[in-house]
Amino acid sequence: MELLRQAQNVPAADTGRDALTGLAGRDAARARLESWLAEGQVHALLLSLTRLDTINLAYGNVAGDGALAEVAARIQHFAGDEFDSPWFAARLGGTSFLLAARAPCTRERWGLFAEALCEHVARPVGDLRLSPRMALLSALPDEDADGMLGRLAQAQAALGRRSARRLSWVDGGAARPARSAARLEADLHKAVERDEIEVLFQPQFALPGDALSGAEALARWQHPQLGRIGAGALFSIAERIDFMPQLSQHIAAKALALAANWPDHLRLSINVTAADLAGEHYAKVLGGIVAGSAFPADRLTLEVTEQALLSDIELARRSLEELAAQGMKVALDDFGAGFCNFRYLKLLPLHYLKLDRSMVDGVAEDARDLAVLRAIVAMARALDLGVIAEGIETEAQRAAVEAEGCGCWQGFLRAEPMGAEAFLDLAKA
Repeated sequence: MELLRQAQNVPAADTGRDALTGLAGRDAARARLESWLAEGQVHALLLSLTRLDTINLAYGNVAGDGALAEVAARIQHFAGDEFDSPWFAARLGGTSFLLAARAPCTRERWGLFAEALCEHVARPVGDLRLSPRMALLSALPDEDADGMLGRLAQAQAALGRRSARRLSWVDGGAARPARSAARLEADLHKAVERDEIEVLFQPQFALPGDALSGAEALARWQHPQLGRIGAGALFSIAERIDFMPQLSQHIAAKALALAANWPDHLRLSINVTAADLAGEHYAKVLGGIVAGSAFPADRLTLEVTEQALLSDIELARRSLEELAAQGMKVALDDFGAGFCNFRYLKLLPLHYLKLDRSMVDGVAEDARDLAVLRAIVAMARALDLGVIAEGIETEAQRAAVEAEGCGCWQGFLRAEPMGAEAFLDLAKA
């Protein structure tokens, strides 16, 4: 781990990012908003934590800082699962976080997303319990960044005086989806029967050379009234009604069927949830789905996050070892975000580390970020693990991860998530 220790001693460049969380800072957020507002529709939310002082008093400032870092990671992961178009997260100071997305989005869908994100952030961090509140808005025509941030701050302050409400729009309206929770849950049961769950594919490219190497399967719900609902909100609804395993199995089966006619050199990656790994018979069930498909097990990668491993690491290890014995590869997803536990590198049958987007965001400008990336790749090489970089949005980022030895990358630089036919066209190009 000497390389990791060395990396932490490299001075950080002044890149406008928050030192604790790695997110954009206030000035960088304002600049990004100004650029986006000139280009089209922008939606934003301001999230704050109301109990951090209590956490600092009870557990110390280190625990409070750790909670803030974990919240930043949760916001990024949730948004990354939700959006197929550009978005960014920022820390504006203290316990305030900004999330903005540049995408067509109804008020109902933004409210549904915010409610699901609020639930996700509110989950305990170890023994720490978090209390998020959010103010939401859709940008007005000809509005500037300072106007947006000011309206959000005012709404957040007003929300703090309403103890019974967690979310509010800047116009004072409660942030409630057009459909009740019970109705949404009933809709989800029917969505599988009606084939409303769409599988998109995020292309992945090999390094060096940028040859197409495969894709990650992503779930989206094409709701008849609300429009496209991303995986973050989709799985949040499924979790509330104990429908996670069924939904996950449906998505895996559909992704495998759609990938059956891919060229032989392309790999498919699917995401494994905490509910999957909590099942005693998950390996048997997924193994049966793969065996019944026309897609070879040795071209399948299972992406598992640290969060999915927390409940029962031994059960997860046994399930993943059984699946690896069938030829499937295992990737530890979102590596470097939140509380990264290096013990997993020893316990699990891993083949890849998939770097969280926060690990590559500043590698082209920040010597410290580049040193951390270099240390992670060196460690992975020593463990005989491949490294996949996600969230690549610029040529400079792509060049940096190639130079440091990452074997694969994905991101909006080359392609956004696409349907099965579009991906097959890309594969044949």
